Amino acid sequence: MKATGMVRVIDDMGRLVIPAEIRKNLGLKVRDSVEFYSTEDGLVLKKYAPACIFCNSTEDMILYNDKYICKNCRKKLNTDEI
Repeated sequence: MKATGMVRVIDDMGRLVIPAEIRKNLGLKVRDSVEFYSTEDGLVLKKYAPACIFCNSTEDMILYNDKYICKNCRKKLNTDEI
């Protein structure tokens, strides 16, 4: 894990400001979603990318009935290969 030397305080509402340099490095923009993972070493932030409900791919996604499905699984569904 790379140390940045940046320290931030969690406010009374539990919010934490992600420094602009880190947002830029992660490609985060206003209104983007972020995933949090806790590890033995600390906390990991990752830009959220929806994944296919069948294979967990994040490539070529569509939203269908509030679920994400990738192009390959859509093809399989259309040919009854799943």
